[in-house]
Amino acid sequence: MDQAPSERLLFWAPSKMSCRIAQIHKVSSHSEVYEPCDDSFALVDALLADRTNLLEHKPTLCLELGCGSGYVITSLALMLGELPGVHYIATDVNLHAVRVTRETLQAHNVHADVIATDLASGLDSRLAGLVDVIVVNPPYVPTPDDEVGQEGITSAWAGGVDGRAVIDRILPVVDKLLSDRGWFYMVTLTSNNPLQICRQMKAGGYASRIVVQRSTEEESLHIIKFWRDSGDPMCKKETATLKKTSSGKVMDSVLSQIHRLPFWKKVESND
Repeated sequence: MDQAPSERLLFWAPSKMSCRIAQIHKVSSHSEVYEPCDDSFALVDALLADRTNLLEHKPTLCLELGCGSGYVITSLALMLGELPGVHYIATDVNLHAVRVTRETLQAHNVHADVIATDLASGLDSRLAGLVDVIVVNPPYVPTPDDEVGQEGITSAWAGGVDGRAVIDRILPVVDKLLSDRGWFYMVTLTSNNPLQICRQMKAGGYASRIVVQRSTEEESLHIIKFWRDSGDPMCKKETATLKKTSSGKVMDSVLSQIHRLPFWKKVESND
């Protein structure tokens, strides 16, 4: 999928649970900021699908890396609004995105600290082991490496070879920031080789599952949730659910899920 966001087809609509997510007409915009699109809607739908678990989880600190328009962090704040004492942080390297996200949050009467920085640079030491929920819609489109990290809107989608240049930088940052009971939601594309990502995370002690998967004739997106395979009760609940749905077989990762998806055959040989 070597294409700019403007060429992507919007192949599904946001959830009808509009009272719990950001309203498109209230989302601020700028020509150099990535607007909510199919991947943004999928990520928010994944959070909505997991909302009951998130409310039970009772996170105290939520973080979005690369907030863009603010659609996702605003939606997360709205859907968890009934929980007291939750703090939200959003970061973006694009200064226009920082301003736009603040405007989107304000339009929905919710608050987050929005910080201009590359991923969590300058915050990682202070937030190490403290973040209960991390959400990321990374730059995942396969592009030439020299397009990665450019200023403006290009930084929102240019992912380098296999779309993994930024994803591979994000994973160790997430590992440092997540609390022992932390949950991490990330958008991935078939071309990113999600099986390899899941194996890498599993080697680091993470279990995982697909929360939402959406496909067209040309490409597939899936939102993967990762969590430390630890003794936390909610983590045990996640892992127990996966084991139960796999007919009694131990399935502590998303690997077997991916193999069952029809689109996987076209990238399996790359692993």
